[in-house]
Amino acid sequence: MKNYYKIAIILSFFGLWLTSFFSIENQIITGFSLILTFGILHGGNDILIAKNILLQKKAYSFIQILCFYIAIISFCSFLFYLIPAVILFLFILVSGYHFGEQQLRFLNNHKNKIIIQSIQLFHGLLILFFMFEFHSKQVRDIIFDITSVEITPNYITYSLYGILIVFSFGCLYLFVEFKNLTKTLFKELFFLLVFIIIFKVSSLIWGFTIYFILWHSLPSIFDQITFLYGDYSKLNFIKYIKAAALYWFVSLIGLAIFYFFLNDIKHFNALFFVFLAAITFPHVLVILFMQLKIKKTE
Repeated sequence: MKNYYKIAIILSFFGLWLTSFFSIENQIITGFSLILTFGILHGGNDILIAKNILLQKKAYSFIQILCFYIAIISFCSFLFYLIPAVILFLFILVSGYHFGEQQLRFLNNHKNKIIIQSIQLFHGLLILFFMFEFHSKQVRDIIFDITSVEITPNYITYSLYGILIVFSFGCLYLFVEFKNLTKTLFKELFFLLVFIIIFKVSSLIWGFTIYFILWHSLPSIFDQITFLYGDYSKLNFIKYIKAAALYWFVSLIGLAIFYFFLNDIKHFNALFFVFLAAITFPHVLVILFMQLKIKKTE
């Protein structure tokens, strides 16, 4: 997938062009549909990846791994009910690191692990907070629906400024320490500009969909296929889809049940992000261990 990001840029702006023909309601429906397919699918083989990592130690059975994974999701869901503001804050941090680690994964093999991971964290947070800033009212409404906490527009704006300052210092560090990565770093800054344009022009759900599917989920799927099967190919992609099908189906059933009892699009938006958060926490752990194993074998 050498030329994937060139394709992603073309598809991203094609997605923006489509907004000329889609109403906001249709953007929401299409966005949710794509997230529930490719978005959820990219976490569908977490159990298989965890099995690949842990069973080699012969310490855990597949059933134990599955039960542990489900327990984490259930526990996260319970904590969202118990302390929603705290868990939402942690979800934003974890998601920020997860997005940044995926986008800047070429830095994973370098030393100064804490500094590199901090840069990845603030890169991911920068992506999220640009999206929050351009859709501040809707984001604040969703936060209120989830936590009953009302935040001001300045909170998001000042947070964005702070994250941008810290990330800028991180970029200076990378340009000084890794001169051989200058071209790659400039490319990532260009991608960041593309994300800003996407979030600025599109609606919240549609902009998130474009980023989440094209720039996060699909590249993650390619990495996972290479990890599980040795390389990427159409045949291995089909294997991946088949292996993830059950997880994907169960996830959709679970969300459908919630929606049946909460048939309100306003509250469903909040519920949808809670659902994403609950499945994100264990997914991030699995991908983190996957990257650690890849690093050890290189």
